[in-house]
Parts: sequence; structure tokens; C-alpha cells
Amino acid sequence: MAEMGKGVTAGKLAINVQKRLTRAQEKVLQKLGKADETRDAAFEEMVANFNKQMVEGTKLQKDLKTYVTAVKTLHDASRRLQDCLADMYEPDWFGKEEMDALAEDTDTLWLDYHQSITDKSVTCMDTYLTQFPDIKARIAKRDRKMVDFDSARHHFGSLQKGKKKDEAKIAKAEEDLGRAQKIFEELNVELQDELPALWDSRVGVYVNTFQSLAGHQEKFHRDMSKLSQNLNDIMTKLEEQRQLNEEADDSKSVSPAQKRPGPPPSRPPPRPSPSPDPVQQQNVSLFDNEASVPDPNVDSATTTTTHQSAVTNGSDGELPQGFLYKVKAVHDYAATDGDELELKMGDVVLVLGFDNPDEQDDGWLMGVKESQWLQEKDASAKGVFPENFTQKF
Repeated sequence: MAEMGKGVTAGKLAINVQKRLTRAQEKVLQKLGKADETRDAAFEEMVANFNKQMVEGTKLQKDLKTYVTAVKTLHDASRRLQDCLADMYEPDWFGKEEMDALAEDTDTLWLDYHQSITDKSVTCMDTYLTQFPDIKARIAKRDRKMVDFDSARHHFGSLQKGKKKDEAKIAKAEEDLGRAQKIFEELNVELQDELPALWDSRVGVYVNTFQSLAGHQEKFHRDMSKLSQNLNDIMTKLEEQRQLNEEADDSKSVSPAQKRPGPPPSRPPPRPSPSPDPVQQQNVSLFDNEASVPDPNVDSATTTTTHQSAVTNGSDGELPQGFLYKVKAVHDYAATDGDELELKMGDVVLVLGFDNPDEQDDGWLMGVKESQWLQEKDASAKGVFPENFTQKF
């Protein structure tokens, strides 16, 4: 007879169709209670565990692959971010070469991490699950052979119970029963050995998979933490460089009076104080009493000129009488001698003329702090201070 397909003859096809019909008929009889059914509760529990194990393993494999895909996505995003930063990073900025090397190291670290979890975790699960289809197919075959065994046993029993016994048919049925039983028991014994061992193996597979995953995660995050710290250090130094550049630009654009002064001018040794002059004593008394009346013996034109000079040199028209003008400290100054004023940035000083112009050193002024003058109305707390530490109103 001609073949119906590759490796399948019409005779084999007919045999397979007959087997399916016989099995279907036997199952119907078993459900109706007209035929005995072989049951094995222990084996059924093994099959239930097998099905559960296969479902859990398949889900774990799927989630692992999803995780690997997410790592790949993060790797691509990290690479684009690092490339963007490297492209924007100007050559004269701090750490340009370190930044380029950092981008390469970050990309390599992501690549190694992705490859490691793929090889160690995902591949392990793939190998673990490859055995399930074969065992599942043998379980299905064992179920079919069990139906064949039940059918052969039922047929043999029917022949033995018949009124007209045909010894040839009985012998043939007995032979078929023995063959069906042998095939079924061989499959049954193999599966009863394999299924418990497979069920127990799941623990070791899960341990190896997640230990490997955890180890690679720990290494990846530790190394990535170091690279992140390096990136943070580079950004910190870049910010410091920017601030230094801004300070340098500010120092170039600021007015000379605002520049940081050099050391105060050197002062010669103190000179002997001359004997008090009646006119000078009269000027001091003017400072002690802001509301005092001018001395009529003093030339009125001179007094008027001095007063006008003091007023016009003030910034607000309220300069106390006897002072020349106001200055403001733009830098701190620590006094180094008993006759010097201690200045803090922002202090306002009322400037006085020297009693003896010959006593004035170059670059030094005489004055009293405005805050002290307003409290005490006394110019005796006057002192000298470097002019280049102040700015005139």
C-alpha cells in the first residue's frame, strides 16, 4: 500500500485511528462505571507538583527575561546620557579626560552586568525548563498506555467471562494485556523515579539563580557607586573652577576703591607731641560740644569757610560740626597700635583734621566711628586708620 506521508503508511495510520477509538471507548465505559480504571494517588500528586513546578519556572523565566530587558533599556539610557554629557563638556573645563574615561567605564560596567545576569541567571533557568516538555510528553504517553492497559485488561476479562470461550482469542488477548502492562509499567516506573527528583531540584535551581543575580547586582552597584562618586567629585571641582573664574572676572570689573587693599601704609615712629596750642584746644572743645557757639575772636570768614567745607563734604548734609567728611570701611582692619581704629567692613567713620598737619602720615586718616560719636558725643575716641581700607561717601 502506498505511503500517506513521510514515515507514515496507511496501515500505521489505521492502527493509530483504531487505538484512539479504543481509548475513547474505554474512557466512556470507565466514566459510566462499566470498566475498571487504574488509579495511583501518589503518582497523581507527583503530576500535580510537576504542573505547579513547570508553571512557576515558566513565570520566573519570563520575569527574568523582562528584568534583563529592563537592564538593557537602562544601559541604553545611561549610554545616551553619558554621551550627551561628554558632548557638552567643554575642553577647558576641569576633568575633561576623566569625564571621557568615566563614560567608557560606565558603559563597560552596564555591558558586563547585562551579560553576567544573562549568562548566569537566565541561561540557568532556560536549561532547567528544557527538561519539562519531554517529561510532560512522557506523562501524557503514560496516561495513554494506562488506558491501553485498562482496555486490554477489560477485553481479556470479557473473553474469560464469555459463554463461548475462544481459546485462541483469549490467548491473543492475554498476550496483548501482557504487552500493554509491560509498556505502561516501564513508563510508570521511570516517571516515579524522575518526578520526585525533579520536584526536589527546584530548590537548588532557585538558590543558584537568585544567588548569582544578587551577587552580580551587589558588584554592579558597588562599582557604579564608585563611578558615581568620581562623577560627583568632578562636578564639585567644576563648580569650584566656575566660582574662581567669576571671582577673577569680578576683580577685573570692580572699581579700584573696591579692590582688596594691600597692607596698610607703613607708619614712622611716633613723634613728640607739641605743646598744646590755645587755638587747637578751642577746636577740640568744638568737638566736645556740638551745639557750642563759635568764638567771636576767631575770624568769622575762616569759621564760615571751615563749616561750609565740612557740610559740603558730607553725603547727607547732616555731618556733625567739626568733621570733614564721612568714609565707609570696605574691608576689615585689625589695629596694630594703640592710636589706631579697629575697623569692620561697613563701619562709618567721621574724618577729622589732624591737630598738627605734620603728624599725618601718608595714606592715613584721623577719625572717630560714627556709631560711637552718636552714643557719646565725644571725639576723644578718635584714632588713625589706613585710607585704602575705606571709601569716601
